[in-house]
Amino acid sequence: EDVRQIMASLGIRRFQDMIGRTELLDMDDAIEHWKASRVDLSMVLQTPDLPAGTPRCRTRPQQPVLDDALDWELLRRCSPGVERREPVKLGPIPVRNVNRTVGGILSGEIARRHGAEGLAEGTIEIAFTGSAGQSFAAWLAPGVTFSLRGETNDYAGKGLSGGVVSVRPPEKHRFRAEENMIVGNTVLYGATAGRAFFRGLAGERFAVRNSGAHAVVEGVGDHGCEYMTGGRVVVLGRTGRNFAAGMSGGIAYVYDVDRRFEGRCNLELVDLEELDDADEAVVRELISEHAARTGSLVARNILASWGRGARERFVKVMPRDYKQALAAQAEREAAVGA
Repeated sequence: EDVRQIMASLGIRRFQDMIGRTELLDMDDAIEHWKASRVDLSMVLQTPDLPAGTPRCRTRPQQPVLDDALDWELLRRCSPGVERREPVKLGPIPVRNVNRTVGGILSGEIARRHGAEGLAEGTIEIAFTGSAGQSFAAWLAPGVTFSLRGETNDYAGKGLSGGVVSVRPPEKHRFRAEENMIVGNTVLYGATAGRAFFRGLAGERFAVRNSGAHAVVEGVGDHGCEYMTGGRVVVLGRTGRNFAAGMSGGIAYVYDVDRRFEGRCNLELVDLEELDDADEAVVRELISEHAARTGSLVARNILASWGRGARERFVKVMPRDYKQALAAQAEREAAVGA
């Protein structure tokens, strides 16, 4: 209602008639903060010099961007698995950085037909090669396994929903995988279930808002496990600064290679602990699967030296509230069983 009143005072009846009317805008003279006092918005408020009749809003429909999506081919070739739950194995399929959200349409169709439970693990297995675009394996449904030889960009595993994704370097690479980037920023954003394995380094905000996925990576940038609420994350190398900021749930295990992880961890909500027997079982299982799926030399070396000091180098990152919640749950279960 307020907007309509303002429009009426300006003599404007439709929103469309306001487009491009920069002469109706002015800077707020009441801004006195020293940071804003020198801001010059004149170029922003400048009315463009356009020929008469030039449209100021969209006049042509946007070109369709999904018609040529790789997922349509995947969906067609995976139809026996999607429709009849029959095993399907594909690949290697070339993928490029223009192929974004690979797996999204496929997983959406699986969810539409079978619900959140998806398919049995390993029903659909697809191997890729190349440099995948953003959001590779996004929302990957249960029963779908993606393995990529190459690299992938930001948002890989976004919203992972029960599928399995692994990324490893090309077959004939000549570099040390654990010292090179294999995946971009904001990996596993909002993931709820599934497993992810990355043989190499990840960018910033790895596993941000992860609420259930299990993942292994060989090093992360700043803000790892930020706002994480569930799941398990194993980092087999250095982290950046501000690790675990806002982390209220889930557990992270960091292989403290230089004994300096504490200084890079945000301790506002978490405590750093040693591994107990249950933690050891979880960590070893995840590292073993990481080695099997990616051929990681780091993982193999850690497993080989587990009883000779490797175990003691792991630091358990445990959110305090989550620990209290687990303890309360254990007490309730014990009371019911008594």
